[in-house]
Amino acid sequence: MEPDVVVAGAGHNSLITACYLAKAGLRVLVVEANPVPGGGCVTEELLLPGYEIDSCATGHTLIRTNPVLADDELGLVADHGIAYVDPDPVAHVGFPDGGHFTMSLDREATIAEFGRFSKADGDAYARLLAEYDDVKHVFARAQHTPAGLGPSLDQLLAEHPRARIWQRRRMLSAWDVIRTEFESREARAFLLWMAFQTNQAMDVPGTGMLAYSIVSGRQQRSWSILRGGSGRLTDALVAYLEERGGEVRCGEPVARLLLEDGRCVGVETEAGARYRASRAVVSSIHVSHLIDMAPRQTWPEEFDYAIRTYDVGIPGFGVYCLSDLPPVFETQDGPRTSVSAGTVGWPEDVLRLGFDLRHGRFVTDVPWLLVATPTLVDPGRAPEGGHTVKLLSHQVYEPPGGLDAWPEAKAAHAARQLEHLRRYTPSFTDEHILAMLVKSPADFEAANRHMVHGTFHGGDRGLAQSGPNRPAPGWAAHRMPFPGLYQTGATTNPGGSITGIPGRNAARVVLADLGIDPDAVLCAGGTIATGATTEPPA
Repeated sequence: MEPDVVVAGAGHNSLITACYLAKAGLRVLVVEANPVPGGGCVTEELLLPGYEIDSCATGHTLIRTNPVLADDELGLVADHGIAYVDPDPVAHVGFPDGGHFTMSLDREATIAEFGRFSKADGDAYARLLAEYDDVKHVFARAQHTPAGLGPSLDQLLAEHPRARIWQRRRMLSAWDVIRTEFESREARAFLLWMAFQTNQAMDVPGTGMLAYSIVSGRQQRSWSILRGGSGRLTDALVAYLEERGGEVRCGEPVARLLLEDGRCVGVETEAGARYRASRAVVSSIHVSHLIDMAPRQTWPEEFDYAIRTYDVGIPGFGVYCLSDLPPVFETQDGPRTSVSAGTVGWPEDVLRLGFDLRHGRFVTDVPWLLVATPTLVDPGRAPEGGHTVKLLSHQVYEPPGGLDAWPEAKAAHAARQLEHLRRYTPSFTDEHILAMLVKSPADFEAANRHMVHGTFHGGDRGLAQSGPNRPAPGWAAHRMPFPGLYQTGATTNPGGSITGIPGRNAARVVLADLGIDPDAVLCAGGTIATGATTEPPA
């Protein structure tokens, strides 16, 4: 039987959309290019048996506030065992001079840590948290409201007592905010380390909220770790979908959209299989690829221009290690371990890193490094005594010498990073590393075509590609130029990371267009009787 909805792509956002549509009683088919579903939300045995590695995303702090989990609208917690650990300390970061910063779940302890470097910075951190607590509901409401289906962020902010301050702040860069509020180079460096985890250059206008939202979320819930690995979220979503008659077919990359009389009615795979949908098609294909799946002249000029000028963002670089001990940071105050740890240069080093990355200059030093060791709080990911350690950083897509130079270049860069890390974690030596895998940006792209040029977050998040401009002005409400075609995933608002927001928002739009009350579906509870119309929307 022909499905009601075909979903192209099985990342966590498109699976969330699919699950809500299935909850509404629709027949849903998901087709995925990769051998396994999940996109960037996958846990795999990449190196040795028994060692479960998050091949991309590890932290799930942001999705914890999404009603899909906060209200358990799909029963992923109650019925599928989704459970999180909130590690403490939240983070530990080493500075170039051997100093360090440890962030704790205890707010007062973190305020005191800022105060070690400057009493004024301790006060500034307390003020930052309090001020964002007062307004975060406004930003959350805007993010969870598809464009055009409710008040815009500007309209919501206008009702806030400090509207003009926040209207200015969200236009600033993260660096503008940090240097205005904090005075010590240690506080500034730590906050830049935290905010740069979105792979977004810190001096780009429109990134100012990263200095508030990420820190606030971590202070409340740490770097939330899903027991068993990120892929357990994917497993739960697939199970929910299949329990309601949906299907996920992997290893079937989509090659083109099926258009009839200007309407999208399905997709065709690279192998020639055609999957038609009686009511709607949902895509999480990267927009820079989506536009090639229909004749270029059939897209509106404005949409074509927006996608041609779409900035895919800053690529990532990864070093995956299996070890028999975790990285232990030696400090003047004693040894420290943390699930989320790393090193960072001084602010000028981080700002230069962003400039170099945006202008294609190969990174040869280590100005920023994230070291993730989830086995510290989730030991079941490895055999007894074992650890998975992931070094994440930023790098340009193409090294000197071109893409063919990556095998040698990535090995040398990984060696530099490990040598650098051992300045802080001297016991993390080669003899404790059981196996290692290095991924260049080209490797990330080869493993997941959605990660264009090896980027994790679906595109830059400056003003040109945020809110009503993502992925294109006029098409931010998940409806694409062809009737019947909808877009979700990291190229839609609010962007990448494990948030589930694009998935839930897209479901709201599709349901409304199909004549189904979204509020009756996007709520706690089981499958509903929709009373939906049988015809697709015009």
